[in-house]
Amino acid sequence: MQATIRSEVEFKGTGLHSGRPVRMRLIPAAASFGIWFRRSDIRDSDNMIPARYALVPQSQLCTRLVNEAGVEVSTVEHIMAALAGCGIHNAIVDLDAPEVPIMDGSSAEFVRGILSRGVQVQGAPVLAVQILEDVTVTQGDASVTLSPSNGLSMRFDIDFEDAAIGQQSHEMDLSNGHFVRELCDARTFCRRADVDAMQANGLALGGVPGENAVVFDGAEVVSPGGLRRLDEPVRHKMLDALGDLALAGAPILGAYHGVRAGHMLTNQLLRALFARPTAWRLIECSPEQAASLPGVGVNPADLAAVA
Repeated sequence: MQATIRSEVEFKGTGLHSGRPVRMRLIPAAASFGIWFRRSDIRDSDNMIPARYALVPQSQLCTRLVNEAGVEVSTVEHIMAALAGCGIHNAIVDLDAPEVPIMDGSSAEFVRGILSRGVQVQGAPVLAVQILEDVTVTQGDASVTLSPSNGLSMRFDIDFEDAAIGQQSHEMDLSNGHFVRELCDARTFCRRADVDAMQANGLALGGVPGENAVVFDGAEVVSPGGLRRLDEPVRHKMLDALGDLALAGAPILGAYHGVRAGHMLTNQLLRALFARPTAWRLIECSPEQAASLPGVGVNPADLAAVA
């Protein structure tokens, strides 16, 4: 069955790129409503933005949504991952700024907030996008693929020159709360030189090493406290990918494989998938299929595993 958050929860933080204070609320929504962002600071235009892949323009640093009126919200990937990973199908994400708060650079605080309120099961079946054929998108040495599978699984491979990151691979079945226990606390990461360059160009003004990002400089982990997991970077890439895939508008039954990929390549993968009608179909999940989706089986005890 579909689900929403049981009661409203509020988050306060700053926007990663603007450095502006942000107040965000997750609000329950009716069955089959879907996930929508609402810019409560916008009063003279359409302030509702559906969480759909087709509304993502070209952008590399984060995932941004723009509606037909030009109203936008950016850095949506971490809250989308939290909603998908907790099995939330219907909710309003209300913001008083153009960015989702970055929090600690992961989805952990969002997961904690959702699970603290609880998940409300709704009287409507879950619809899912079932992958029927392999779909691959490549760009240089980066690639993303969706393949047929009974549930959602993910593999990601990264390769960075920085010795502190290097080559990392991770593979995971995302059923039964694995996202909450294994991925949601993995923080965004970047190189020291990239941070300096972005801030010099008026970006990442809210970025604070150790507070909302892991910063690497060659063989060194610059951020105080070091890593939460030895392979935290590749796990964060998987977190991002889950959030970006959630913009399909329904859970995906398929195997995702990303190689050196980022936000835009995953978005292009969804565009390629839905442009090929033989590669997918929308199905009503059987009880067995629904039980394999991320978030099913998550309970408050899983909070102990959240950073």
